[in-house]
Parts: sequence; C-alpha cells; structure tokens
Amino acid sequence: MNGSSRLTAARRGQELVRSAEDRVDLLVIGGGITGAGVALDAASRGLSVVLIEAEDLAYGTSRFSSKLVHGGLRYLATGDVATARESAIERHLLMTRIAPHLIRPLAQLLPFSPAVTMTQRVTGAVGFALGDLLRMRARTPRAVLPAPRLITARTAAGLVPALQTDRLRGAVLAADGQLVDDARLVVAVARTAAAHGARILTRVRALALRHDGAAVEDALTGERFDIRARAVVNATGVWAGTLDDAIRMRPSRGTHLVLDAAALGDPTAALTVPHPGSISRFVFALPQHLGRVVVGLTDEAAPGPVPPVAAPTEPEIGFLLDTLNSALRTPIRRDQVRGAYAGLRPLVDAGDAATADISRRHLAAVSEGGFVNVLGGKLTTYRRMAQDAVDRAVALADLPAVPCRTATLPLVGALASPCRPASVLDWRYGAEAELLLARARCADPTDPIADGVDITRAEVEFAVRAEGALTADDVLDRRTRIGLVQDDRDRAEIPVTQLVADTLADSS
Repeated sequence: MNGSSRLTAARRGQELVRSAEDRVDLLVIGGGITGAGVALDAASRGLSVVLIEAEDLAYGTSRFSSKLVHGGLRYLATGDVATARESAIERHLLMTRIAPHLIRPLAQLLPFSPAVTMTQRVTGAVGFALGDLLRMRARTPRAVLPAPRLITARTAAGLVPALQTDRLRGAVLAADGQLVDDARLVVAVARTAAAHGARILTRVRALALRHDGAAVEDALTGERFDIRARAVVNATGVWAGTLDDAIRMRPSRGTHLVLDAAALGDPTAALTVPHPGSISRFVFALPQHLGRVVVGLTDEAAPGPVPPVAAPTEPEIGFLLDTLNSALRTPIRRDQVRGAYAGLRPLVDAGDAATADISRRHLAAVSEGGFVNVLGGKLTTYRRMAQDAVDRAVALADLPAVPCRTATLPLVGALASPCRPASVLDWRYGAEAELLLARARCADPTDPIADGVDITRAEVEFAVRAEGALTADDVLDRRTRIGLVQDDRDRAEIPVTQLVADTLADSS
C-alpha cells in the first residue's frame, strides 16, 4: 500500500479539487461492493483511479443482503455449477486471505420436520454434500468450514431452541460464511483502494458518461465539472440503465425481517426452511451481532422506476413469517418484527423468465458509448466481477496495468495471524480494534452511544475520522446498522448526530 486508508471529509475535499484538474487512468461510477472492488483492483495494479458515488458507500443494494458469503448451494440445485464453483472459490479467498476478520463460519441447519418434504430433505442433504465437494475443490480447510453431517433432533433443538421438535427426525448441519456486516465489507474494500491511491468521492453524482470521463455534480455544493479519464466503468447496479440507455435491467426485490434473537431462543445456527414446493429456494433465519436474527429472503420482480431505497411489502413480510413459522414451536407474530429491509438485485433482463430463475452470473461488456458496464453478479463474487471489469477497461484503453493482485490482497484490518477474533470490536474492525480505542478523542469512548445499543462512542467517531462518514445517517444506516431497528435508531439519533458534528468540527 502506498498511502493512508483513512477516508475523511478533508481528504474528500482535497481529492475532489485534484479530480477536477487532472486526468486519471480509470473513473469508476458507483460506491457499492462492485464499484469499490473495481477501484481496489485497478489501484492495486498501479492505475490512477477516481471512484464517485452519488450518495454514500454501500448506499444501495450492497447493504441490504443476507450478509452471507456463500458457496452457491442454490445454484447447484438449479444446475448452475459454474456460478456455484465461482462462489466457492471467492468464498475461500475471502475467508482465508482477503477478509477473515469480517467473515465467520456459520452453521446452517436444515430440519427434517413435517414442514420439509422428503424430496426437500434428500435434495438438501445431497446439495450440502455437493457444496462440500466444491469447498474441497476450492481448498477451503475444514477448520474454516466443517463438513456437513447428520445430527439428532436433540442436537438440532440445542442449536435452534425455537425449533418445532414434534415429529422432528433429526437434521443436516452444514456450514457457510457469514459477514459481520455487508456494508462494513464495502467500506473496507474502499479504504483499501484508498490506501493504494484511489480517490473515493462520495456525494458526487454522474450526470452523463463518456468513453473519456463524465460530467458530474458535487451534491454538497451543487458545483458541476468534468472528470477526465482514459477509461470509465459503470458499476451502478440497478441504476446502470440511467447512465446507458442500451441497458435493460430487471431488478428483483429481496426482503428481510429483523427479529430479536431471544424470540428464537438465541440460536447459534441458521435455520434453513425450504420455500413450499421448492428445492432451490429457502427462507433463512440468520443469527447476527447486536442480538438480532435476520430472516430472508424473497425474490419478487420489482418493475418500474428504481427507488432510492426499496421498501418491503406486507405480503412479503407475511410470506417470510409463514414459511419460518412452519418450522417453529411457537409462531413469530407480526408485532415481534423489529425491522424490515429490502434490496434490489441488479439482474440483467433475460426475457420472460421469473426473476428467481435469472442467472446470477455477471457481465462485463463495453457499451456503445465506449465505457465498460459491469452488471449482475452477487456480493460473494464481487472480486471476480471487478477483475473482469478492469481487464476490459485495460484492454479497451491500453492502460499500463500489472496483472490482477486482489486474490491475495488482504483488506484493511485483516488479522496477520490465523487466530479468530476474540471480541465484538475484533469482529467489526479486526487489527484496527485497538487503534480505534487508542486514538479516540471523544469523551467516554467505550460507552454505548445509547442505552441498549451495542455500538460505542469510539466507533461513531472512527466512522467519521477514518471511514468517510459525513452525516449521522451514514453512521446509523451504513457504518453501523443501528438503523435496521427503528426503536434503536430513535434512541441513538441525537447522540450520534452530536458526536458526528463534534468530530467533523474537530477535524476541520
């Protein structure tokens, strides 16, 4: 790395001025996981890079996932072996080299209960076994991801205490990768790109793209100017069509619920319940940090204009609860849902196929306008998507780049030793956990930012001093996930707003 990974308001201002004056090798549009990945790939190859994002890092789809780094079990079930193989390889790289501090093994339990048909049990067990073969092909050690195995009903109930045990005939237990948070991964990738010299500019909107740059607007001042570049990559996901009329996206909405973990007996494994009549689609109840469980997900067509933030619908919430409750001893009520969120998958239009059947393979192609569009894909395979997009841009503009390095490049905060993180701060910040506390300037840095919210004052300050947060919303909704539960957000909003303002003033 050739520079600091710290993203600050002051750095943004300085790099904004430079970006209006010079010409860079690559301009990246979009600050989600794909755009951040493209910026890192290109910067680590020695290219000069500017990334612009109309809102904030991880503002769109990238923060609304199931927070899994998965090996593609669903794709095996539908016969898409290539996507499953790519997912397993990228999961291996993330868990063993790139971001082991942000991803932990997650036990996944498929119960053999009356709600799960014999066909679903057999195909689920076979799918887990095939997924383990892909794990072995990717060379992921069993110490990282244990092999699947059959367990007793008693063991299953110990892992998921809320499980319906009447006529439960055991379960199959497998393992996959789970992010401590998807938005944290985006920020870590963007900061690593910044450490390699990339300029990460949030609140800068692309108005029009060309093969040699873009007309942009600084959302904070309203100033308009051009950024000149030898090549341009459009990595705006579901919004890609707003910058290229030739693109036909077909977004699908994935809705998740947020529950208190106590409502499910504080499970230590993810409960996997097949959709009624399906062998390839599931509802997951996924244990999270902050004492939550996330339940998801749906796959519904979302036609029409793309909203800034997608909203869950009551029918989707009802479907998730009904499917989950079919495997529980005591049903979860609607009033026990603490929060809900939805993300839009950036699927490339494949004609009349249902969105659930559209391939999750990505596409990196040169547009008629002479810039590169990177489309489709999923969070787990962001690194490969970025590599393909940069390869296209390098070939298109004959850029002086070395070969891709990101398969072995650790993200900022990655732990040097293979030991597992020991504390909550370790899981969120890895090797930076001690630094976060040691450099805190705020009063009472280890105190919670609000009663009942397991986020410290030091973390809020760090979001501003190092992670590019410019507003309280950036902290509440993306650097932390306090905002996923409205009650928590309401309690934390005033103290977060004050601390963000104080930190920005102290940093100016």
